[in-house]
Amino acid sequence: MSQNTEQFDGFRVEIDPETQRGDIVLARAPFNTISMDQRDALRLAFERLDDDDRVRVIVIRADGEHFSSGGFIKGFMEASPEHVSHLAWNVAAPARAKKPVIAANRGYTFGVGFEISLACDFRIVSETCEYALPEQKLGQIPGSGGSARLQKIVGITRTKDIVMRSKRIKAQQAYDWGIATELVADTELEAATAALVKELVAFSPLAQRTAKKLLNDTEDASLSIAIELEGHCYSRLRSSEDFREGVEAFHAKRKPTFTGR
Repeated sequence: MSQNTEQFDGFRVEIDPETQRGDIVLARAPFNTISMDQRDALRLAFERLDDDDRVRVIVIRADGEHFSSGGFIKGFMEASPEHVSHLAWNVAAPARAKKPVIAANRGYTFGVGFEISLACDFRIVSETCEYALPEQKLGQIPGSGGSARLQKIVGITRTKDIVMRSKRIKAQQAYDWGIATELVADTELEAATAALVKELVAFSPLAQRTAKKLLNDTEDASLSIAIELEGHCYSRLRSSEDFREGVEAFHAKRKPTFTGR
């Protein structure tokens, strides 16, 4: 396996062209706290991987037993209002990425660690994972889209329960409520992540980019508008080389080879 690794403050980026996978790995032991400056660096890392032709799927994961216990608390007081105002934009980088993004969560996944995971397309959790937005304990509220994204997934009643009580949500409950995409044994988290990467890479890059953007763009749309936009996207893909390849492969009973065109 040929892998390229770059080190940054609090995380590293690994690219494996063979599996077409790019990983952002939180690496500030033992709890992988995320500093203010790191959030901007993470945004840039997502943008670089999104533009890298060697990468089809982006994964964010962490070293050790915990994904992230959240932000570096002292940094909240040190950051300027202008800096703080960009936090939500930086943390939303996975949602803006054209490519599929997977969060692999184990152990503490709190605060900004939870918020950046919520901005991803898929959340695979190990049985040790605990989600929380604990900002109320600091006299604050989530500031990087956590409560807003969570409300879209679980509704206002459950979001109030989590946010206003700084309540921890264990892995099984997160899966039952639709926060987590998949729940696996802790020893299986890496294998499950690799399996999802392999599955996603087999699909048409063009169709995946289109599906992600369509779903993100229509999340707040009315049903009639969402159906209309879906139809436009569908008709656009009908003229793609990938769609032609998919149809021909289906009739020939062979595996398609998609090129993203």
